[in-house]
Amino acid sequence: MRILFLGDVMGRSGRAAITETLKTLRTGWRLDFVVVNAENATAGAGLSAAHAREILDAGADCITLGDHAFDQRDMLQAIAQEPRILRPLNFAKDAPGAGARVFPATNGRKVLVTQALGQVFMKRPFADPFSALDTVLRTYPRGGVVQASLVDIHAEATSEKMAVGHYCDGRASIVVGTHTHVPTADAMILPGGTAYQTDAGMCGDYLSVIGMDRAEPMRRFVTGMPKERFTPAAGPATLAGLYVETDDRTGAATLVRPVRQGGRLLTEGPADAP
Repeated sequence: MRILFLGDVMGRSGRAAITETLKTLRTGWRLDFVVVNAENATAGAGLSAAHAREILDAGADCITLGDHAFDQRDMLQAIAQEPRILRPLNFAKDAPGAGARVFPATNGRKVLVTQALGQVFMKRPFADPFSALDTVLRTYPRGGVVQASLVDIHAEATSEKMAVGHYCDGRASIVVGTHTHVPTADAMILPGGTAYQTDAGMCGDYLSVIGMDRAEPMRRFVTGMPKERFTPAAGPATLAGLYVETDDRTGAATLVRPVRQGGRLLTEGPADAP
């Protein structure tokens, strides 16, 4: 199966890149399933119902969120009505929606998608992500109940994301990190057949400070004083993420490539594979 994961969509620029590019990538790369993390798609803080529809209509099969899952109030209702949107497994106990779900892919195949929040350096004390993921992966073994499975680990610390990757190795097809908006250079297949990257990066304008217009973050770093609200940078966006091919019989990853399309970053993707 050919699976594409795209990292945190950042504001209007990131949404535009998704709506203008994703359908072309689906066709050109013959994708079977697409997951998009969109927790910063609406003004850099959460996801509105209208913007969720834009991303789904553009070709996403599933949207994951993160610690900003409900920054846009209408998502509280929208996530209960739209099963293709997932919030983190270990979010608040009474949060609406689901943190894991099995989705249909091409040719009758099934894909498990789940997301967990890290605990290290996060502003809120979220529940243990390891035990939450363990329960889901035991219930939906790759190559058995599902042909492939993807874990989005939304966390601040690279060490915690790496630990989740090793913890899920041999049980998930893909473990990919989100949240820090900077793509890491460690895309690989772990010994148990799990494709891994510490952070997918963002779909946004990289001439920025992690997706925000540079002026206000730089002012705060230099002076220690806030003056204005953060606003997403509005220049051309790079789509950043991870492309993975999996074996339907075992659910193991057989190929992994980082993805960078458009904007300022060096272009990468499956077409560039040797």
